[in-house]
Amino acid sequence: MFAAVIQHRFLVLSFLFVLSGFAQTADPGRAQFESRCAVCHGADATGGEMGPNIVGRMARLTDPDLMNVIRNGLPARGMPASTVSDAEMTQLVAHLRTFRPGRRAPVRRSVELTSGKTLEGLVLNESFLDMQLRTDDRQVHLLRSTGKQYREVTSDSDWPGYNGDANGNRYTTLNQIAKNNVAGLAAKWVFTMEGASRLETTPVVVQGIMYVTSGNECYALDAGSGREIWHFQRPRTKGLVGNAAGGFNRGVAWAGNRVFMVTDNAHVIALNRMTGELAWETEMADWRLNYNATSAPLIAGKLVISGSAGGEQGARGFVAAWDQETGKEAWRFWTVPAAGEPGSETWKGTGITHPGGVTWFTGTYDAALDMLYWPTGNPGPDYNDAQRGGDNLYTCSILALDAKTGKLRWFYQTTPHDVFDWDATEPPVLVDSTWEGQPRKLLIQANRNGFFYVFDRTKGKLLLAKPFVNKVTWAREIGPDGRPVPLPLPKAGRGTQVCPSQDGATNWYSTSFNPGTGLYYVQTLEKCGIYTVSPVEWEAGRGYLGGGQRNVPGEAGQKILRALDIHTGKAVWEFPQKGPGTSWGGVISTSTGLVFFADDSGMFMAVDATNGKPLWEFQTSQAIKASPIAYRFDGREYLAIAAGSNILTFALP
Repeated sequence: MFAAVIQHRFLVLSFLFVLSGFAQTADPGRAQFESRCAVCHGADATGGEMGPNIVGRMARLTDPDLMNVIRNGLPARGMPASTVSDAEMTQLVAHLRTFRPGRRAPVRRSVELTSGKTLEGLVLNESFLDMQLRTDDRQVHLLRSTGKQYREVTSDSDWPGYNGDANGNRYTTLNQIAKNNVAGLAAKWVFTMEGASRLETTPVVVQGIMYVTSGNECYALDAGSGREIWHFQRPRTKGLVGNAAGGFNRGVAWAGNRVFMVTDNAHVIALNRMTGELAWETEMADWRLNYNATSAPLIAGKLVISGSAGGEQGARGFVAAWDQETGKEAWRFWTVPAAGEPGSETWKGTGITHPGGVTWFTGTYDAALDMLYWPTGNPGPDYNDAQRGGDNLYTCSILALDAKTGKLRWFYQTTPHDVFDWDATEPPVLVDSTWEGQPRKLLIQANRNGFFYVFDRTKGKLLLAKPFVNKVTWAREIGPDGRPVPLPLPKAGRGTQVCPSQDGATNWYSTSFNPGTGLYYVQTLEKCGIYTVSPVEWEAGRGYLGGGQRNVPGEAGQKILRALDIHTGKAVWEFPQKGPGTSWGGVISTSTGLVFFADDSGMFMAVDATNGKPLWEFQTSQAIKASPIAYRFDGREYLAIAAGSNILTFALP
């Protein structure tokens, strides 16, 4: 017990040294550190017998945070409070900032490969099994030991974007893992993102390197072993409101020698994918106006595309594009028109001033049509519509935008004049399939409002709209004009009882269409909620909901994995789950007839894609809030998913 407490100490004070007389030394901050901290954490802060490596931990703290930790301690982790004068604190913090992750100089080595080639460079990591070598051209080589020589390895089937392909469909053609052997699937490696919030990231795998994120940090990992190659991190933004304030980030986009991600304060950044060095940074929007950002950008040609979050705080939504090389903005589409512009007539009252409609979720891209499809958020205030009469365009919509110019090609609004927090930010999946006997370019989406939609994505024609959950009480159907036909809403005590709840019949977690089975797999939630309304005024740094939603007394939500026939919208099979109804994990389907998904009890599972029969499970003991991927490294197929603060990978023996 004592050893465990000591291991978690951070900047533990040593009472074995005299605390005076250092002001006259050449480096008083170093003297402060050596007297107070080095006995536990080592002179280079990379860990000692009684304390852990603190270099990475300090990187995520601002100077005031660091001073607070030193003065007040971390009692739950075994670190006592300490008395440090202002002058000593200034010196100590200045010295602490000289430590950087990876400060220990890598050793230069020359290694012989089994191919007969020789590689020379800096050894980033090494064990008796493997080595990571960065050569002078700044390329990272992943090596595996074969005795005195090394074999170079990489991934031979990547997962290059948030959903794999830009079409938004988590479907893999990898075929090693199948129905007849999935029972042998086993965990292969785990990487823990220390100090991270419950992860929502999707790993991206490119040429042997995996990239994973949390708020304001990105790791590059050896995709075959999980060993860290580099780590980018900056302190989180103080005073931020919205989802990003919780440390959430859903991943990177990749193009060329760079990966791109958003920061919590609504910037988009480009990192060298081999070194983690910052290439450029551009502000998307001013976080002081309640903007933040959480989701993975999308690559479209030579542009990187993203939106921002902040809808619950009244931010005005947009989709924007930046040049991948320079970070210069190429175009911007505002999802709510300014007063007087076309579409502003759908806003009656003052609500258009702080309208919402943010674009926090990753869209999809059809390279052949050169068209982007981006889902938009709900209007604000979320529940109080007193000052926003009308349809409130283009909130709760699917937008089709010209990828080069950002001009609107078509749109469809799933929930006009939404008052239930049913944004349209669920995966818009692009499918090339037959429709009524003819090949057609389709867009399919299971929407938060409880309806499943099929469109012709070239012109935006609605082909099908059907409920895909049992509990839909707000609308009878989607009419011939494409608009919902509303139902009278029942009252339940103080407030209005509506189904689905604000969590939605589904949400942002991934879905998958399997062309082999013709089925669309989606995690659904059967749950209702009681909505209430209250007055609200917009204020920077505050929420802008105008009410709330609570659970129906005595009723629990249930997660059900459903396989939908895209031609009818009906469920071919269902897999009901046991749990609290609070998981947020998505799915992936395979060409070998499997569906992998995050079960509501915390299990990562595989079921038969044709009938939903369970075939394999692994209990993570976490409420999973991320979606799985597949890739092949060094000839072996892997599944990967984030669970808690861990990245888990699985493969056959």
